[in-house]
Amino acid sequence: MSPLILSAAGAALLLDASGPGLPRVCHFGAGLGTPDGAELAPALASLAAAPPLLPAQGDGWYGRPGLAGSRDGEHWPVRWALERVDTSAAPGAGGTVRVAAADERAGLALVSELAMDAGGLVTLRHTVTNTGATPYRLAGLACALPVPARAAELLDFTGRWALEKVPQRRAFGHGVWARESRRGRTGHDATGLLVAGTPGFGFGAGEVWAVHAGWSGDHVHYAERLQEGAALLAAGELPEPGEIVLAPGEGYSTPLVYFAWSGEGLDGASARLHDHLRAARPLPVRPVTLNNWEATYFDHGLDRLLELAGRAAAAGVERFVLDDGWFRHRRHDRAGLGDWYVDEDVWPGGLHPLAERVRALGMQFGLWFEPEMVNPDSDLARAHPDWILGRAERTPPPQRNQQTLDLARPEAYAYLLERLDALVTEYALDYIKWDHNRDIAEPVHDGVPGVHAQTLATYRLLDELRRRHPGLEIESCSSGGARVDYGILARTDRVWTSDSNDALDRQAIQRWTGLLVPPERMGAHVGAPLDHVTGRALPLAFRAGTALFGHMGVEWDLTSASEAELEELAAWIALHKRLRPVLHAGRVVRADHPDPSALLHGVVLPERAVFGYVQLTSRAESAPAPLRLPGLDPAARYEVRVAGPVPAGAAMPAWAAGPVRLPGAALAGPGLPAPALRPTSVLVIEVERV
Repeated sequence: MSPLILSAAGAALLLDASGPGLPRVCHFGAGLGTPDGAELAPALASLAAAPPLLPAQGDGWYGRPGLAGSRDGEHWPVRWALERVDTSAAPGAGGTVRVAAADERAGLALVSELAMDAGGLVTLRHTVTNTGATPYRLAGLACALPVPARAAELLDFTGRWALEKVPQRRAFGHGVWARESRRGRTGHDATGLLVAGTPGFGFGAGEVWAVHAGWSGDHVHYAERLQEGAALLAAGELPEPGEIVLAPGEGYSTPLVYFAWSGEGLDGASARLHDHLRAARPLPVRPVTLNNWEATYFDHGLDRLLELAGRAAAAGVERFVLDDGWFRHRRHDRAGLGDWYVDEDVWPGGLHPLAERVRALGMQFGLWFEPEMVNPDSDLARAHPDWILGRAERTPPPQRNQQTLDLARPEAYAYLLERLDALVTEYALDYIKWDHNRDIAEPVHDGVPGVHAQTLATYRLLDELRRRHPGLEIESCSSGGARVDYGILARTDRVWTSDSNDALDRQAIQRWTGLLVPPERMGAHVGAPLDHVTGRALPLAFRAGTALFGHMGVEWDLTSASEAELEELAAWIALHKRLRPVLHAGRVVRADHPDPSALLHGVVLPERAVFGYVQLTSRAESAPAPLRLPGLDPAARYEVRVAGPVPAGAAMPAWAAGPVRLPGAALAGPGLPAPALRPTSVLVIEVERV
């Protein structure tokens, strides 16, 4: 068989299926200049060390095996015999490859499904089926693609509650660099993306290769380079011993794993990911959202909430979300989780008076839930202690005064589905904020580790709820950004990026989360003047200018705001609405700006673009570095103007006084003179093709 090529949008993947075993991935990267694999056959001799689609020692791979497992306490090294390869590909438009293989002695069959979409993003999934007569204990199954020797530097991310996606870099030498998460959810410290690139790669420069596991439970991302020279990026689920046992005839499929190559730095890889997600789940216009949490916490006095709703509507808010505290016994965070009935003492008329007023004001109505969790001090836990995920003889250690419900238990699943369905129906909910506020410790379901079953049950619950209510939108919140992945985003409409609304921290959190998640799916709210997490005081213009570039919202007690503050907030919301068609549809670009005290980023469509110039801290130099606007057509001419308010105390250059027209090449090359901004300032710049 001639070598197989998948190609699209300047990217290509080359498979050699000429041998008896699994096809070898000979190239994943830049386009190859030909759709004819046979033309490339002479070059394959130099790629003999290329790893197969599922690396194993029998194929000469002496690193981590792609498949690990055992049967009856015995280990059978797998040697796959290729059975068939089915392809559907159009030159330059991507395509699919389906590979079937088996090892009769090991009692296993394999199906590998590889696809490249029209934007050049690659997805890979393996399915292993037990064809033997005894159970097969699966210890791991990862999806991997090779990277070349020039990919000599790694980027991944760590973080914590209220400070997610902190970047860290290192050299990509020999051995394994692995990022494992065993928290039962994606995790605040989850890398999200693992990136390999040419040394010094940036947002707009260098070659990069990135991998992402679309899975919301325990998982692993790793990079490995062998002394023979071969290297790869890989990701997959991270099962515990005994968690996945395949009976004869049963199969296991990996989560979908995403691979992106770019010859234009991180922004190029990010664009492929964003385009894929947008094509898979198109969204309607994203309403500006107010969440009452930091405004009222557990104080659910109706008069106060009605006043808050009135002020929100006057400022231009389009959706009102009632957060934690509306259900039975929930006067604090130590009781009530699981009792999903409106608290009759707090809401004697139900939620109808609030919901009706919110809709009369022209806003949608949403509600907070944390379905997967339960407080021991709840009617549900007292009635069904056996529904807690863990061993009956020893309750798992608590976090935040709560335990995890075993959603893989049919009775618990049925209860949650009934309660959620009933409440969505009764109040015609437009929106659910779906929270998950703890790591899952010691998860045991029917005597075996339970994260795998719990994750699949959560997906089923979300999918069924959406099937019953097709117009319902769901936000994935998990103590902020602890469940941000393409597994959850396949069935939700946005993520809550962080529990911190501190705009200074948010600039970095949103910048790096945004590599994976497009702006319209990143919740970004205008917080209080004094941030509730960090205690930092920040000006409204900076808070609003930071939220402007995401799915904008408000999390601030507007009943305490002055008339001047409300007018200023309304102006920022109006600006967001005007720019929303660009902000939520364009390509995200981030300049490799030379000044570490400032950021320059934007969103670009062919005809329009919006940029934000952000002064984070004080400059080391007296003159700010020029603004070189990335992503524009160098041959086109653009009109550039300031959008929104000029930051207080700014020394503005001459071009800001009125529109200036320049070629895209000039705007990206020498650039524009930058204003001298005070720390914690944002200048919004609008660019339009003429």
